Amino acid sequence: MIEAYPFLAPDFQSKEPKELSLLSIVSQSFFQPFSVDDNLLVIMTALTSGSGVGFNRAMLFRADGDKLRGGKWLGPRSPEEARMIWEVLSTPGLGYLEIIEHNRWLLSRDADAMTGKIAPLEFSLARDNLTIPVTAVAKNELLLVREASREPLVDPRFLQAIGVDEFLCVPLLAQGEVLGEIVLDNAFSRKRIEPKDVKLAGLCGLMAANYIYTATLHQRMVEMERMAALGEMAMFITHQIRNPLTAMGGFTDQLLNAPADEAKRRRNLEIIRREIRRLENVVYELAHFLKVDPSRRPEPFDLKRELRAVLQEMEPRAAAEGREIRADIDDLLPPVLGDPIAVGEVLRNLIVNAFEASPAGSRIEVAAERRDAAWVSVSVKDAGHGISPEARARLFSPFFTTKERGMGLGLLYVKRVMDACGGTIEVESEAGRGTTFRLAFRSREEGRAEA
Repeated sequence: MIEAYPFLAPDFQSKEPKELSLLSIVSQSFFQPFSVDDNLLVIMTALTSGSGVGFNRAMLFRADGDKLRGGKWLGPRSPEEARMIWEVLSTPGLGYLEIIEHNRWLLSRDADAMTGKIAPLEFSLARDNLTIPVTAVAKNELLLVREASREPLVDPRFLQAIGVDEFLCVPLLAQGEVLGEIVLDNAFSRKRIEPKDVKLAGLCGLMAANYIYTATLHQRMVEMERMAALGEMAMFITHQIRNPLTAMGGFTDQLLNAPADEAKRRRNLEIIRREIRRLENVVYELAHFLKVDPSRRPEPFDLKRELRAVLQEMEPRAAAEGREIRADIDDLLPPVLGDPIAVGEVLRNLIVNAFEASPAGSRIEVAAERRDAAWVSVSVKDAGHGISPEARARLFSPFFTTKERGMGLGLLYVKRVMDACGGTIEVESEAGRGTTFRLAFRSREEGRAEA
């Protein structure tokens, strides 16, 4: 006998052990396209939901330089509202995502109420005489405060904002870096915070801190890669533009500064026109490359019709250059997912590359077939000398090219288009036997199954 269970239980189970419910709620952040703020809301939901840790309210502070600043405050505003929320959260069959959405609504509604109370609060992390809540992150300790009104270490502004006598401070630290703090209380149930609650809250704090730290590192890496790419692009564009401009300037000076016969004048003007067209090509290639929109949703289209249109367009060039195009296209190809205009450019790009890599009198092979129920494959094979392993490893890098006058954006454009439509591109090459580029597109039927 085989029993199947969902990887994540979709329902909110109020009778599950707290530890299991806690992990179930937090694990939602790994399976949903949440932002950093939403993922922190998931953690706060785990801390305040009835089957999670079960605190009444969660207050989030974020580190900002040498300051700890007030951020979000999740929870009810009154005992009556608390009872109403607990009734909602006790609804049978209520899903975790509904709870998170409910809490998102609470935060947006309370932006000028509860969150508005802590947003102006900020505490220095650099002072010697630290007060609570900063003491928790300074000492990297969970601090359970009872009889707060009698405790001199509690900051009066913070005590006035939170308005309770018992609360728990959970520091958010990772790799020695202060990232923030979560403060929890039971303002309405008046339930005493027990050691087991402290342990579960600490576990949530560790997960929240590591998530913030990882997300921050990822953002830094993205920014560094972006700046490196911009720097490389700036250097490349400068090189591409400087040479034509230098040539144009020199030949223009000759025309302006010295008399020239008709033949020399015409030669100079033809060189200037050629360099202008070279600049136009640089601008076109860059604009074409940047035009790919990875956020555009792929749409079903007839791949075989697009491929046949491109082949028909390329036949005159093949005939003029003494090359043969052999096409083998399955008539029963299903529609595939992608941008038909961009895919047409991809096919055209690969066939032109095959022309340029193959000697006159050779044959270019183009094939399209249904690989299986989920994928359709298109291959373009040239008759060139092949590509070395070192060059293959860099084929899809910006500005890498094996052509004398290439910009190194064509294959990168192909890669971006295939990524945007959820497809793949593979390269097979052997010295003396040519190169095959193989594209894989998701079929429309597979897209429907996933939907």
